[in-house]
Formats: sequence, structure tokens, C-alpha cells
Amino acid sequence: MSFKTLDDIELKGKRVLLRVDLNVPMDNGKVTDLTRIERVAPTITEISDKGGKVILLAHFGRPKGRDPKESLKPVAAAVSHVIKRPVAFADDCIGAAAEKAIAAMKDGDILCLENTRFHKEEEKNDPAFVDALAKLGDIWVNDAFSAAHRAHASTEGLGHKLPAIAGRTMQAELEALDKALGAPKKPVIAIVGGAKVSTKLDLLENLVSKVD
Repeated sequence: MSFKTLDDIELKGKRVLLRVDLNVPMDNGKVTDLTRIERVAPTITEISDKGGKVILLAHFGRPKGRDPKESLKPVAAAVSHVIKRPVAFADDCIGAAAEKAIAAMKDGDILCLENTRFHKEEEKNDPAFVDALAKLGDIWVNDAFSAAHRAHASTEGLGHKLPAIAGRTMQAELEALDKALGAPKKPVIAIVGGAKVSTKLDLLENLVSKVD
């Protein structure tokens, strides 16, 4: 495989746009399952420890425009609880609010930007929206493996504008896939989960070709 990891780049003093999956279950404004946050916690803390300015990008739910019920603000508080470090929050993921919050960051600080899907341009991978996100960072780290199949602005578009790095969760998933699909030891058993079968068809066909 050919991809860069956190071992391949200098992070100190850099604004690191870290795409993570924070689409966690909520009940009455509180996160009820911390699993997804716990999975990306090592990447967040490693970048922070190496002096990078950690700028979290994530979506939450399927909002039709700005919706307070689908704000990432309570999720940012849950991230802070898990990593045991302060996590600041910006009321938007682009524009003046995001720029002001990032300008105030010191090396090692952690900031969560508001739900990227509050902007319809996110899912359209709109070039202008990608540019607006890209101007906020120096490096793009993708640690959202579960959302990596979507060609959205924060999951794909940024990879064409900034140096692209795999976070530790993404790295582990890609290495596991390479081990299973690159040169699998037979017999091979694949357990494929997920609610949408339609999004798994290409994967299933690829698996069949590998183990046939």
C-alpha cells in the first residue's frame, strides 16, 4: 500500500484538519455510546502531543441546513471527557467563526468545528466549499474510515487541496484490509455489516474475486 501516516510528516505548529467520525448516538443531548470517540482518541492526542493544532471536522445526522438539534457542541464535550483535555468549539466549520477560533489556537490545542452537513455543499463536494475548508488548515488527516467511501468535501475533496495523511484508525483499517485482500491466507471468511446493502455490493464483488 502507498499512503502517508502521522510518522511521515512534521506536525508541530501545523493546523491539522482532522476528519473524524463523530456521528454518535444521542439521547436528550447526551452521547450514549462513546465507541466512535474512543477509536479516534489516539489520533487526536498524538497530533496534540506532537504540537499540532487539532481541528476536528465531522458530520452529525442528516440535517437540512442549520439545526440546533444536530449540533456537534455536545459531542465536542464528550470528546473532551474521553481524552481528558479541553476541546474548544466553533459555531461554524467555515467562515469568520471558524477562522477566529483557529487563529486563537496554540500548539497542541484542540478545536471542534460545527457540523459540516449544516452546509449542503459538503455532500456535493462543492469546490468552493472545499476551498473554504482548505484555507483553515495546513494538513488534512483522515481518520474517518466509516465515512471514507463518501466523496464529500471533508472526506475526499480536501485530499486534493492539502497534504493527505491517514490517521491511526484509518491506518489500522487499511493495513487490515491489505492483509485480508492483498494476499489472503485461505480459507477466508468475511463478515460484512451495515444497514445499506446497496453500498456494499462493490465490496462484496471484490471479496468474491479475491477468494474465488
